[in-house]
Amino acid sequence: MKLATSQGPALVLKTFDGVRELRTQRTLLRNWVDADQEPWVAMNADPDVRRYFSSVATREQALAEAQRARANLARRGWGPWVLEVPGVLPFAGFVGLFVPAWSAHFTPAVEIGWRLPRGAWGQGYASEAAAAAAAFALDMLELDELVAITVPDNLPSRRVMARIGMQHDTEGDFAHPAIAADHPFSRHVLYRLRKAAV
Repeated sequence: MKLATSQGPALVLKTFDGVRELRTQRTLLRNWVDADQEPWVAMNADPDVRRYFSSVATREQALAEAQRARANLARRGWGPWVLEVPGVLPFAGFVGLFVPAWSAHFTPAVEIGWRLPRGAWGQGYASEAAAAAAAFALDMLELDELVAITVPDNLPSRRVMARIGMQHDTEGDFAHPAIAADHPFSRHVLYRLRKAAV
């Protein structure tokens, strides 16, 4: 699968038949099931979880996002996986890989991201699962680089980025094109993980 934008050369993305699951010592990145919908809706209605978003998500918005995630996994075999902690948390949010639908100076690219409910915070689950997703992106997808973005004040996410070996590209920070320029969350920091660094 090739993805091209006016920003740069085509990005060749591998696809797989069936969703690839990723396992770590404590976590499982897996496909979505119907039972994930209600905890997903609840998580995205939590102001603490979405404090670096412009608002909480309505039920309809949350379900639409989950549907897009499931469709991306089905199409590529990788993407926004559900994070599970077997025997502890059947649903612990998501960790996954995305292809941004908007253009910026670093696109086309594959982005890594995560969102966990409060009950999963502070346990190292995001870092453990994100490290596995990053390794998959660089090794199995044979990407030269993986990116991550967030607002400058989102220190928890920035710590996860650093823990998995990503570096802050201070020259790459940017105004997010999908957010109004005068919005407090318009400015984003850019982190990069290059294959040679792994």
